[in-house]
Amino acid sequence: MSARRPLLRRLFPSPALSITVLLFWMVMTSSFDLGQLVLGLLLGLVIPLFATRLDREFARLGTLRPVPKLLFVVLWDILLSNIRVAIQVLGPEHKLKPGFIWVPLDIDNIHGIAALTSFITLTPGTVSAALSEDRRHLLVHVLHLENADSLIAEIKSRYEAPLMEIFP
Repeated sequence: MSARRPLLRRLFPSPALSITVLLFWMVMTSSFDLGQLVLGLLLGLVIPLFATRLDREFARLGTLRPVPKLLFVVLWDILLSNIRVAIQVLGPEHKLKPGFIWVPLDIDNIHGIAALTSFITLTPGTVSAALSEDRRHLLVHVLHLENADSLIAEIKSRYEAPLMEIFP
């Protein structure tokens, strides 16, 4: 008997990733016509095939209980940050205090770190710039940095803590 994986599993290595790619494609294109749906399905089939060849650290999932609240927090932060950044950009340029901060990470699951960096980058005014080699620190660029310690504490409590429950 062969030790190979079943054909269906080889063709669809990660149905969850396929669905996620399709959903993100449809949201990014803001077009729900048949052509975009077909292209999203194609991407949802092809990307996981390549991803399984690259990714050797498989996701460990803990509880999904924090997901709804976390998504609400992220969406709320994106909304408020859009308003804050618009005010800052339209205001006097000399009042902006851009800067970099190193956020010490307690999360060690690479999938959780990837989600954290995505949330930070999706929030206007902040961009994940680098991850240290040991995955213990994340470099974040901030458009207007007033208090580094409070921003680090906010990132850790609002994003990292729930992600550590989801990705133990």
